[in-house]
Amino acid sequence: MAAAALDAVRRELQEFPAAVRELSVPLAVPYLDKPPPPLHFYRDWVCPNRPCIIRNALQHWPALQKWSLPYLRATVGSTEVSVAVTPDGYADAVRGDRFVMPAERRLPLSCVLDVLEGRTQHPGVLYVQKQCSNLPTELPQLLPDLEPHVPWASEALGKMPDAVNFWLGEAAAVTSLHKDHYENLYCVLSGEKHFLLHPPSDRPFIPYEMYTPATYQLTEDGSFEMVDEDAMEKVPWIPLDPLAPDLARYPTYSQAQALRCTVRAGEMLYLPALWFHHVQQSHACIAVNFWYDMEYDLKYSYFQLLDSLTKASGLP
Repeated sequence: MAAAALDAVRRELQEFPAAVRELSVPLAVPYLDKPPPPLHFYRDWVCPNRPCIIRNALQHWPALQKWSLPYLRATVGSTEVSVAVTPDGYADAVRGDRFVMPAERRLPLSCVLDVLEGRTQHPGVLYVQKQCSNLPTELPQLLPDLEPHVPWASEALGKMPDAVNFWLGEAAAVTSLHKDHYENLYCVLSGEKHFLLHPPSDRPFIPYEMYTPATYQLTEDGSFEMVDEDAMEKVPWIPLDPLAPDLARYPTYSQAQALRCTVRAGEMLYLPALWFHHVQQSHACIAVNFWYDMEYDLKYSYFQLLDSLTKASGLP
């Protein structure tokens, strides 16, 4: 009896993503030609938890015309920033039986720019991706070039952003598949970002496992060592690479349907909270994103229930 009930739960969980997709997940990420009024943004995108790409939202930012590698060198080249350094471009990702975080180095931004422009070499792959509001805390000289928040989004969400982050790195720098509890407004100022997205409803098809956390350490000879973080608890993370999924190990992922989109210079992606995303970029892409903490409302509770049922049923 218990086995039959568990099979029924698994069956419902596996059918649930398709039902949600038919009702509310777009076949492709829609484009808006201009920022929506706050009420429309909340009603049409935030409440239904649907992504969109917004054009002409950044045209009034001086950064859109000014930000280039030479401008950054002249304006903030001597400023030290936190730089993630990894052997293969994957920071915060599963490697073998470990969840591995990047080596962190404090470097003048000009050193990063030298690598991006091919003037010098540095071991591994560099990515300015500190988050934690690294734009105002590490590069405040750049703040006059853009707004401190997105006014129509702040009005719609009834709050100011929790963090404003600056992103700059090599094309080899990749963000592994994960989700965040933030409403994310991701703005590309130069180059382009490539997103692979899954709605929260795809959770039954997306595997999580528990991993011992570790950190890369860069040695004097330029090689990398993986050092366990013994004081930290195990980390739940997604082991699957959506670009080359191991379907023999994770067969249910074949039932998931990713949305793919490219966000180009001058465009803003609204990435709703709890959407899974994997990110690639063009070389030396410059971007800023605004994180607004999500509302811990019924949507959040429903996702927690879906997550719990997926784990309890042994999926995926």
